[in-house]
Amino acid sequence: MQNKYAHSLIVSIAITIAFHGCLQEPKSGLKTGPVVSTDVVETTIDSLLTRVGGAENARLERGVRQAARLWRAEDGTEQDFHSFCTKYFIADSTLLDKTFNRLEHNLMLINGYFRELNRDLNVPLQLDSGPILPVDYLFGEFSPSAHVNEDFFGTKIAFMTLLNFPLYSLQERLDLGPNWTRRQWAEARLAQRFSSRVPAKANQQAASAYTIADSYINAYNIYMHNVLDEKGERLFPEGLRLISHWGLRDELKAQYDKPGGFARQKLIQRIMERIIDQEIPAVVINNPHVDWKPSDNTVTPHPDAANQAPSAAAEPDTRYAMWLRIFHAERSLDPYYPDDPTFIDRRFNRDREIPEPEVEKLFRSVLGSPLMTRTANLISKRLGRPLEPFDIWYNGFRAKSRYTEDELDRIVSRKYPTVESFQRDVPNILVKLGFSYQTARWLSERIVVDPSRGAGHAMGAGRLADKAHLRTRIPEGGMKYKGYNIAIHELGHNVEQTFSFQGIDHTLLRGVPNTAFTEGLAFVFQSRDLELLGLTGRNPNADYEKALDVLWSTYEIAGVATVDMRVWQWLYAHPDAGPAELKGAVQAISRDVWNEFFAPVFGVRDVTLLAIYSHMIDGGMYTPDYPLGHIISYQIEQYMKSRSLAVEMERMCKIGNVSPDLWMKLAVGEPISTGPLLSKAREALDILEKK
Repeated sequence: MQNKYAHSLIVSIAITIAFHGCLQEPKSGLKTGPVVSTDVVETTIDSLLTRVGGAENARLERGVRQAARLWRAEDGTEQDFHSFCTKYFIADSTLLDKTFNRLEHNLMLINGYFRELNRDLNVPLQLDSGPILPVDYLFGEFSPSAHVNEDFFGTKIAFMTLLNFPLYSLQERLDLGPNWTRRQWAEARLAQRFSSRVPAKANQQAASAYTIADSYINAYNIYMHNVLDEKGERLFPEGLRLISHWGLRDELKAQYDKPGGFARQKLIQRIMERIIDQEIPAVVINNPHVDWKPSDNTVTPHPDAANQAPSAAAEPDTRYAMWLRIFHAERSLDPYYPDDPTFIDRRFNRDREIPEPEVEKLFRSVLGSPLMTRTANLISKRLGRPLEPFDIWYNGFRAKSRYTEDELDRIVSRKYPTVESFQRDVPNILVKLGFSYQTARWLSERIVVDPSRGAGHAMGAGRLADKAHLRTRIPEGGMKYKGYNIAIHELGHNVEQTFSFQGIDHTLLRGVPNTAFTEGLAFVFQSRDLELLGLTGRNPNADYEKALDVLWSTYEIAGVATVDMRVWQWLYAHPDAGPAELKGAVQAISRDVWNEFFAPVFGVRDVTLLAIYSHMIDGGMYTPDYPLGHIISYQIEQYMKSRSLAVEMERMCKIGNVSPDLWMKLAVGEPISTGPLLSKAREALDILEKK
């Protein structure tokens, strides 16, 4: 008999998709343009200038135009707009300061309470807290803050903000930002909060799409003992359950150190290919009661299950239906962002604040570097065989201890048998990283460790009185090494989140410029995981090995990100595509990217492995943040070589959310660049190729 609970999770998600269908775009008749005429705008400006004087000319003109741009018919007549501006434009500098402070404080509270509420409502879906009920999925689709932006405009709070504080374009922030004060940056972020006007229904639909996709991914586990090789043999231990893609990828990496690992790596690659191609039988997902032979895709009952023939029907392109759902959700928001009319624009111009061409240029500087062939030849020499496609995940440059993966699992599980044991050790971990006892205590008091259903993630605090949450998977029997490695990464996120919010001068500047920066700082933590266990020895070539490890990891994930970016471009060119068409496009794009950047290095063509990443499905073009994170973290680490990680990380995090290049210049003295990584990798190859 099949595992009814595990399998019903996938079924319920599929039913939800079928019930809701793909999200539709706004009706063509939707009016999103302003209703205040140019004449009324000019008359309002002239009237206010007469009243307040010329000293406020530039700010006043800008503010009136900003407010008029988003004024709609439901907000009032043109006369109402004129009266509103006359009443709420603030010419007195003291009152303006008090208003800024009040807005900053109240927005922190509002955003914080909504974040906490959303986090608490999603506990059943995200934490290992017992069976998931059907109603939990409905609450997962519910977004408590969906109406807040609409309410800000309805109550005129947004209009008052836009009337009195400047809204800058990306180019203006890049050009003017280096000369701004902290207050000016905070004002810019304040107005940016109201730069678009998205209806609550559209926000709710988008939140629903992401929640459903996230739940689908979190439940996508493969029971590896039930996976059979071509001879029908079991290559993996009983009880090993791996989530796609993280668990599969990390297990593949771990097999480099194990006897017979090559065969297990080939088997994992075949599993990944079946998932990408949607040839995986639906019944094997998250189900320990069937056996599966990926080589010929046969499914049989597991010996401990009832003697009945399970269906071998393939998963019905659900992976790509999820991706399409998010695409349609984001595309439905396009009309409300006139300056960034596609999700691609918003991801790069609004979220990352790095134009897409600059990101592509950074990635190509690695993907097309002649150093990749030299690095591949060194890997092949060390492995004693030609490279296989799965060697994009080669981890032999990482600092190694004398312990095997199994021994590391035992060490970690003894040290962290429960979530509570990891929570108790957070202050000690931070002290080992160089933080003072006082700072380590201050940080650990603001970080809560939770048991995750998924691979793990970090959530920052919502209010100054709130705490950051570290979600990590700790199975029965204790934490495994891979889970520990991820937990240290997430702890890096939590430390950044805490310093850059609760330790900063303006809450409007909370965080770092974009996700790539927090990923970069988290990688700095993650790279010290063995060191924190006291399991690394001295290696005179450690710096060289580290450079090649980062280079190879960046090469791999830059390929993944390039696939992700090109797929989104394809989606906008083919908005009516169905799941099967999207699957074909993803396969083709993956092969194209591989053939362009990897086939010349690997000597193998038409590989689709770059499409396995789960973040492509539920992350909304999240993957470019990873290679950016590698590049940024390497720059940061190089800068920290002769400095204290703890001191420098605290200083850097407190720079806050300014533009990316400015942040890097303030943090390490230069803009974002692959130069330091490529230079060190070249030096490393010159040395290591001779050995």
